[in-house]
This record gives sequence, structure tokens and C-alpha cells, in this order.
Amino acid sequence: MLADYAPVLIFLLVAGVFGVVMLALGFVFGRGQKDVSKLSPYECGFEAFEDTRMRFDVRYYLVAILFIIFDLEIAFLVPWAVALDRVGVVGIVAMGVFLAILVVGFIYEWRKGALEWD
Repeated sequence: MLADYAPVLIFLLVAGVFGVVMLALGFVFGRGQKDVSKLSPYECGFEAFEDTRMRFDVRYYLVAILFIIFDLEIAFLVPWAVALDRVGVVGIVAMGVFLAILVVGFIYEWRKGALEWD
């Protein structure tokens, strides 16, 4: 029974070794000046060490949430595309309705200006 998992273990080992080798090559052959701004952690839209009660723009979070929602909805297309030959007409119509709702939602958000970054 454990022999059935050998390919998975081999895949994980190869992927781990490959990842470590790529990171090592990046550090060895990487060029560029390492200054304070490049070595500082990346923050999203505002300074990390300011007053915690400061006001900030909510549009950044709105765009992020909309991206996650639409990205997850698009992720439903992959299993449908894999099983396209087995879903039949009912599956195609259901996906058409799903995509129509997705497009209407996207157009609504676009028209409301939720995707603008002014």
C-alpha cells in the first residue's frame, strides 16, 4: 500500500530540491545593490509604522476582495473544462448561466467604479 504513494513522495522530493536549488542560484548569481528600501518588507499601500488610528483608503481592500471573488469564480471553470465531454448539454447550459451571472456582476462593479484606483 505504501508503494502507491512512492510517486507522490518522489514528486515532493524533486520539487523541494528544485525549489532550494533555484533559491540558491538566485542568491549566488543575483546582482543589484541591496539597500535599506530593497531589504525592507513590502507593505500594502500605507506605511506600517504609523499611528494605528489613522484613516486609510478602503478602495484597496474593495479591489482585493473583488479580485478574490472573481478569481475563485473563474477557478470553477477548470474542473468544468476537464469534464466537458461528460457534462452534456445540462452542464454547458449551467456553466453558461454561471458565466452570464459572472459577467453581469463584473459589469455592475465596473459601472459602479469599484475597480477605479483614483
